[in-house]
Amino acid sequence: QVPLVESGGGSVQAGGSLRLSCATSRYTISTYVMAWLRQAPGKEREGVARMNSYGVTDYADSVKGRFTISRDNDKNTLYLQMNSLKPEDSAMYYCAASYIPVGLTPSEYKYWGQGTQVTVSS
Repeated sequence: QVPLVESGGGSVQAGGSLRLSCATSRYTISTYVMAWLRQAPGKEREGVARMNSYGVTDYADSVKGRFTISRDNDKNTLYLQMNSLKPEDSAMYYCAASYIPVGLTPSEYKYWGQGTQVTVSS
């Protein structure tokens, strides 16, 4: 059983929007550091946004002002609202969780979903 399940990816034109979701029945997301990370072909995986258990958020400079991470504790679901998408945002997007305080470095996260693909065309 996959502990984290992402959805909401797809193909959009530059300037468009998508909302990614990450659902889990195994973890109580409000007690974890939850993050979105991405990996484009030929590139290293990178952190995009994270939210700690207090609701404090952190973003990569490349997405600040365009992406918003949020969560619904009742639904135990994490979201990533992506606006003003650019072709360089195209990547596989992963949801990840850590029970200890961590930043945006992918190797710090222990629990991962399988990813959802985002493709932005120019």
